[in-house]
Amino acid sequence: MRPLPRRRQQSGVVLLIALVVLVVLLISSTALIRSFDVSLNSAGNLAFKRDLAQQSEVAAEQALARFRPTGDFATVASRANSNDALFYSATVLPTNPSGIPLVLLAEPRPANVAQIAGQGGVTIRYIVDRLCSEPGDDGALGGDRCVLGATVQISGGSGSDWLRAERGSGVAAGGAGAGLAGALAQPVMYRISVRVDGPRNSQSFFQTTFACCGT
Repeated sequence: MRPLPRRRQQSGVVLLIALVVLVVLLISSTALIRSFDVSLNSAGNLAFKRDLAQQSEVAAEQALARFRPTGDFATVASRANSNDALFYSATVLPTNPSGIPLVLLAEPRPANVAQIAGQGGVTIRYIVDRLCSEPGDDGALGGDRCVLGATVQISGGSGSDWLRAERGSGVAAGGAGAGLAGALAQPVMYRISVRVDGPRNSQSFFQTTFACCGT
């Protein structure tokens, strides 16, 4: 009888390669899943931030309405002193290093800070301050004690074209301020600061400035 052929010993190289491939596939799958999670979270955060920004416009519009010709602060006398009931400060408010008024950060909410219920469990707070170092008549304070703006733009947005506080803006008759009754020759800058508290303990802050206004 012929002797049986001697079996070749298996070295296990194929098994080792298969294990390495499985490990690589596992790592790739984990990285891919994590990448999807990051993309979804980024998209969700962007949409969430955009929603908070849109809801903050409710506060800005409510504040601006008080400075229009039929509003509570349409006259110089009404803007000369702070009015906590209408959430207005005639002098510039102390801020943190980021420029956010400290009263917006205070808890519980101070009485001079407005609060509005937004949509989807969002809470909106805001306050308006005049960029002046002391209370008084807009025209009398001038550039030495107030930041002045070169234009008056109340309807639909915030004013721009800044000037240094020590300079006069000199808005001419029939110029940017002509649309408002009795517009000042040197309109003073005002600031609206808004805080939006959303779900998951999120907070967003928004600010806009505008120049104002009438007699």
